[in-house]
Amino acid sequence: MRAESPLFAPRSRDRRRTRSTAVVLTAAAAVVAVVALLVGLAFAGSRSELASGTEVAGVDVGGLTKREAIARLDALFEQHSDDPVAFVAGTGSYSFAANQLGVQPDWSGAVAAAGRAGDGFGPLRGFRRIRARVFGAEVLPRLAVSNAALEYALDQIDHDVNRSPQSAALERRGLRIRVVPEQAGRRLDRDAAAEVVVRALGQVERAPGATALPVKVTRPPVSAEMLAGAAERARVAVSAPVVLKASQRSFRVPRRRVAELLSLPSGGATKLAVGGPAADAYFRTLSENIGRPPRDASFAVYGESVQVVPARDGLELNVPQTARAILRAATRPTNRVARLTVARVLPERTTAEALAMGIDTRMASYKTYYSGTADRITNLQLGVRALDGTLVAPGSTFSLNDAIGERTVERGFRIAPVIIGNEYAEEVGGGTSQVATTAFNAAWEAGLEITERNPHSLYISRYQLGRDATVYWPSLDLKFLNDTDTWVLVKGFAEGDGISIAIYGGESRRVESSATPLVVTGPVPVERVKDPALARGKRVVEEEGSAPTKTSATRKVYSADGALIRSETWSTSYDGEERVVRVGTKVAPKKAKPDPKAPAVEPGATPTKTQP
Repeated sequence: MRAESPLFAPRSRDRRRTRSTAVVLTAAAAVVAVVALLVGLAFAGSRSELASGTEVAGVDVGGLTKREAIARLDALFEQHSDDPVAFVAGTGSYSFAANQLGVQPDWSGAVAAAGRAGDGFGPLRGFRRIRARVFGAEVLPRLAVSNAALEYALDQIDHDVNRSPQSAALERRGLRIRVVPEQAGRRLDRDAAAEVVVRALGQVERAPGATALPVKVTRPPVSAEMLAGAAERARVAVSAPVVLKASQRSFRVPRRRVAELLSLPSGGATKLAVGGPAADAYFRTLSENIGRPPRDASFAVYGESVQVVPARDGLELNVPQTARAILRAATRPTNRVARLTVARVLPERTTAEALAMGIDTRMASYKTYYSGTADRITNLQLGVRALDGTLVAPGSTFSLNDAIGERTVERGFRIAPVIIGNEYAEEVGGGTSQVATTAFNAAWEAGLEITERNPHSLYISRYQLGRDATVYWPSLDLKFLNDTDTWVLVKGFAEGDGISIAIYGGESRRVESSATPLVVTGPVPVERVKDPALARGKRVVEEEGSAPTKTSATRKVYSADGALIRSETWSTSYDGEERVVRVGTKVAPKKAKPDPKAPAVEPGATPTKTQP
């Protein structure tokens, strides 16, 4: 008999041991799986009930059906929906109720979510419910809210809580400079506060005490430390006087005036400067002392001739540079001298430009005389002074309304008679139409093209026949065109007995004028006025009135060499003034008829008295 080889016996034993271990592990796993399945099935419970340990908004709804849970949550919330919840923000306290802000939890959605957390197939549901039983499962409902009510509530809190941060600033009292410390601001975090308010009002159980709302602290951009350097410079600035030097003059600025010129940092600024209302007033006075305004070239008239008054350059203080020079000098402990900067200012119209305008002779002049009230005469004088010196470029148009401007009480114009329609009235600026008539005739005699002229509605005998003009702000105007090759100068004069307007230019024209007689075009308009004080049948003419009329004026304009420039005829119609007639309407009293039953009384007899 052959003996077994010792080399192969140990390998066979290892195989048998491995197979037995695998069998044991498989069996154990199967046991565990069976036990787990049995446990899962044991705790699976009913799918119609919520898992034990389930809470919605802090309320235990475990073991309830979904319908029961919703009903319970609704009932509990309704008990407290009108109870105010306290909140604090900053130093203020506020209270709101759920129904006040329209807060309503979505209980159906929350219960459905809680049901899904404890649901599943068979053992899986059991394991989920074990976890809920051991660790708990809480679901928070979605909350609906009235946005308008919530925003209104937050606006109230905003108004009380929000405070802008205040930067540090420098303050002057007399010659003392002190630093005003900064103040932190605060701001309600609206988004976070809205979340806190809605969530607190959506709870079934009310937490004791007040709920704090989130408030953020805001820091100002400038602190007191940042102004330390500016404060020191300001103290140096007011420590001694400053000397201002111009070309041949010098000015001493005392300490108090230096202090008034300083613009101390405030409102987030950090730099010291010279400026502000007091500095503006000081520089205006300083400019008047060392500067002078430029003078434009102008025109002086002497009868029919014109002379150019030469222009003159001006001197003007350069305020920004002077302010910086003063600040540099003031912030130095020594050598406190500031050099003033003065610049030359050119006139708008130089002498050469005035000469090039070509105004050297009088083209025409016209005069009308004063009439009416003192207020009317004042208006005439104001009108010609306002248009005096008006320059009209070649091809440009002169407008009387633009030259004089609106006639107002603030400008000195007074109430005086005017013609409105066919009636006389009174308005501010009454009489300005005489200025228009004077200007119209000056342009007429100068041979300039008249582009707008409005005659009076009623004939006025003191004006040249067919050559009157009226204006009314801003609708009616008098305009003429400068159709010459040179500029035109309009001069106005208020004289002792009237006003005159002269037109100067560089071109002489000859004008021939004629007018047709005044022709009656219709009957006198009549206005009858009933007069109860006048006997019926009687008539009294109170105002004679006048008939409507018409006329025409012709003008021929020739150049200096005799060539005809234009020939034109202006037709003018005037309305008639109403004849006012008072018509009597008074009825004469009736005579009493004699009584036939009365006893006759002989002549000389005394009537006998009887008792009734």
